[in-house]
Amino acid sequence: MTPTTVSADPRTGAADDLSLADGAVVADEIVAARAAWSRVLHEGQTLTIVDLEGNQAVDTLFYDAHDPTRRYSAPATVAAQGSIFLTTGSVLRDDAGDPLVTITADEVGNHDTLGGACSQESNTLRYGHHTRHQHACVENFLREGARYGLGKRDLVPNVNFFMNVPVDGDGTLGIVDGLSAPGKRLSLRADRDVIVLVSNCPQINNPCNGFDPTAVRMIVTA
Repeated sequence: MTPTTVSADPRTGAADDLSLADGAVVADEIVAARAAWSRVLHEGQTLTIVDLEGNQAVDTLFYDAHDPTRRYSAPATVAAQGSIFLTTGSVLRDDAGDPLVTITADEVGNHDTLGGACSQESNTLRYGHHTRHQHACVENFLREGARYGLGKRDLVPNVNFFMNVPVDGDGTLGIVDGLSAPGKRLSLRADRDVIVLVSNCPQINNPCNGFDPTAVRMIVTA
């Protein structure tokens, strides 16, 4: 599906107008800044993520809803498509190489597979001990994942939607200002029943959220 420009307000507009997929709206939720979110996305359903204020990193993991040991694999996904970046047509795969979800539309064009999730430990290492108390994505994943029986051993390198992590020729990578903007969207189609686990990133020490975490909107259609 080719994205089309919409005039609807990304926060208050009708979900039907903002969804990047056809079908009936079965869920429409605002995820607050720094908050966690999850849902079982059934095979064939589509999730549209709306970046309400722009440049908000949405850390995301995917698990087979019937066997969570079959979970998103960055190496399998990158190897299969021959690119470290995700966009329209990218298939996110488990560690056996089988599809979990497919990006069916994308208004940004570049999403990260390498940057991982912030944690209290990594914040302390990168930014100093004064950040030790700050909430982080790993804590969001653990709290929300517990609803499905998931724990720390189930966390793997995640996708960062709307996050810009360029890689130089020498392999150096950096977290820089995002490419997204208010109202930009992407959509994901479930290729089987999947658990979608999200941390709406709370990071304030680097530009991944413009140093100011904001809300996103989740619209599910079937």
